[in-house]
Amino acid sequence: MFVIGTAGHVDHGKSTLIEALTGIHPDRLKEEKLREMTIDLGFAWLELPGGVEVGIVDVPGHRDFIENMLAGVGGIDAVLFVIAADEGVMPQTREHLLILDILQVTRGVIALTKIDLIEDRDWLTMVESDIRQAVENTCLASAPIVPVSAKTGKGLPELQQTLAECLQETPPKVDLGRPRLPVDRVFSLTGFGTVVTGTLHDGSLKVGDEIEVLPRGLRGRIRGLQTHKRKEETAKPGRRTAVNISGINTDQIQRGDVISLPGFYSPTQRVDALLQVAPGVETTLQHNMEVKFFHTTSEVIARLRLLGSEQLKAGDEGWVQIEFRQPVVVASGDRYILRRPSPPETLGGGLILEAHSPRRYKRFAPDVLERLQSLSAGDPVQTMFQIIRQARFISEKDAVQAVRFDAQMAQEVLRKLLKSNQIIVIGEEGSRLGMIRWLTTREILEQERERMVNLVREYHQQFPLKRGIPREALKNRFGLSSKVFQWLYHGLLDEQRLVEENLIVRLPQHTIQFSSQQKRLIEQLMSQFSKSPYSPPSIRECVAIVGDEIFQALVERGDLVQVSSEVAFGAEPYQQMLAEAKNLIQQQGSITVAQFRDRFSTSRKYALAFLEHLDECRITVRDGDTRKLFPTEE
Repeated sequence: MFVIGTAGHVDHGKSTLIEALTGIHPDRLKEEKLREMTIDLGFAWLELPGGVEVGIVDVPGHRDFIENMLAGVGGIDAVLFVIAADEGVMPQTREHLLILDILQVTRGVIALTKIDLIEDRDWLTMVESDIRQAVENTCLASAPIVPVSAKTGKGLPELQQTLAECLQETPPKVDLGRPRLPVDRVFSLTGFGTVVTGTLHDGSLKVGDEIEVLPRGLRGRIRGLQTHKRKEETAKPGRRTAVNISGINTDQIQRGDVISLPGFYSPTQRVDALLQVAPGVETTLQHNMEVKFFHTTSEVIARLRLLGSEQLKAGDEGWVQIEFRQPVVVASGDRYILRRPSPPETLGGGLILEAHSPRRYKRFAPDVLERLQSLSAGDPVQTMFQIIRQARFISEKDAVQAVRFDAQMAQEVLRKLLKSNQIIVIGEEGSRLGMIRWLTTREILEQERERMVNLVREYHQQFPLKRGIPREALKNRFGLSSKVFQWLYHGLLDEQRLVEENLIVRLPQHTIQFSSQQKRLIEQLMSQFSKSPYSPPSIRECVAIVGDEIFQALVERGDLVQVSSEVAFGAEPYQQMLAEAKNLIQQQGSITVAQFRDRFSTSRKYALAFLEHLDECRITVRDGDTRKLFPTEE
C-alpha cells in the first residue's frame, strides 16, 4: 500500500481528476464545494492495475493555502503532479515543484489535464515542451507525462497504469519498530469518539495499544484502526490510517500532533540541520532570523541560527540550528521546509541531522562543523559514531532510534564501531546495576570519570570544613543519567579514587583542617564540654562560640555527636552514656528517664534528648515510661 500526493497550480483540475480516478471527491468542506477550490487537505483511495492499493492526499494549489499543501506532501511515496493543458506551467506549479525537490519526492507522474479543451495538437506539444523545461534538473526530471481529461475519461486508464508502474519501483516502508503518525485531521464520530488520521511512519500500531499524543504528553488507547474505511487489527507503516482513540477528546488534539507508543519519541525545541536555500529566493538568510518551520503535518515559528557562515543566499547550502517557539516531534533523517512568515515565501529546507541538539553551539567552532559535516555525509558508521559522541552516553536502543537504521544495519554498524575501538560498552548485562549496553567512547568515559573526581575536589575547596559532598548532591551536579552515574561512581569507589562514608563522598586524602584561629575557638568550646560532659553547652551556645560552620565540622569529624536540635555531647561522654544505658537495661530490663538522669547527674532535658536519640537509632524502644533494648532477630 502506498500514498500519493497531488501537487500543482490552483484550478488545474487536481480534485476533479481524483474524483474521476477514484469516484471520491476529496473536497469535504462546504466552502471548498461552493468555491470549487481545495482549501484544506482532501483524501481518497483506489486500487491500481495489478492490485496496488493507493491512498491519495489532495492538496490546495492556491498560493493563499500553500502552507496547507505542505501538511499533505510530507511522507508521500510519489506525486501526481497536475498541470492544465490550457494554461501550462504557472507560479504555483513552480513553487510546488520546488517544495517537492526540497523534500526529495523523487517518484511521480505528471498529469497533463483538461486536454478536452485543446484542439490544436501543436499547442499540446508546446505545453509538454514547457513542462520538460520546467522540471529539468528537479526531482521530476524523468517523470512521464500523461495527457488526460477527467471530463471525457480519455487517458485515465493510461494514467492508472503509469502510476502503477511508478509505484512498482518504490520500496515498501521499513518497520523500525517505533511508530509515529503525524495527525492531519481530527474529528469525532457518534458512538466512537475521537478519530485522527494521518500517514503512519516507522512502525505499526495495534488495536489495544496505549498511545501517547506528542508534544502534549497525553495518554490514550487505540479503540479501533481503519485503512480506506476497512477495519484493521494492525496498521502497517506507509499506510493512510484512521485511529479511533479512547481517553482523549477531540479538542485535546490538533493537526501537527504526533501519535506514538509511549517512550519512543520526545519533543524537542532545537535541532541541528542541513539547509539548502532555494534557487531564486529573493531573501538573504541572516543569523537569528525568524522563519516558519514545516515538518510532516506540523507548522511552528522558529529562530534560525547559522553555523559556519555569516549569511546564506539563493542556492547556498549550510548548517543551521533551528530553535522552535513550541516543542515539535522530529527524527534524525527527516526532511523539512522553511518559509518566510511575511511576506510569505518558500526559503528552502533540508535534512534534520540531530533531533535533540543539546545546546547552542559557538557558530564557528571547528569540532561542531566537523561533526555536522560527518552527519551530512550520511556515512552510516560516522553517523552512528557522531550521535554516540554527541550524546556522550546513550543506550543501544536510543542510538538505533536516533539514526533511523533498520535493526540489521544498526547492529552491523555498531559491530564495526566496537571492533575498531571507536566506541565502548559500559554496564553490560550482569553488572551490579543490571544495565545493558550503554555506548560511549573511551575518551568520553575518562573525561566523565575525571569530571566526577574534580566535582568532589571542588566541593572540598569550596567547603573545607565539611567531610565531603552528599552522594545525591554529587549525582545532581554530575548531570548525566542516574544509571550512568551509578556505574561510573561505583567504578571510582572500587579503585579507591573516591570514598563513601554514611552517604558522604570524599577524596581519600581529604581531612577537615582548621586554622590556628579556629583551633583556639574550638579549644574554648571543648573546655566547656570538659567541665560539664553530661550537661554540655546547648547547640545555640556552641554556635555563639565557634560559629555554625565550625560546629557542623566538629559534628562531621566526630568530635561532637548531635542527638537533637538543641543537644550535642562530646564523642567520649557519648560513648560512655551509650554503654551505660545498654548496661542498665540489661541489668534491670528497662530504664526510665529519671533513672538515666540520676545516673549521670544531669537534667531531664539532656537525659530525654539522649534516650529519644537512642529510640531514633533503634537501639532502644519506648514502652510506656520506660525504654527497653530494641529487639533483634536471632
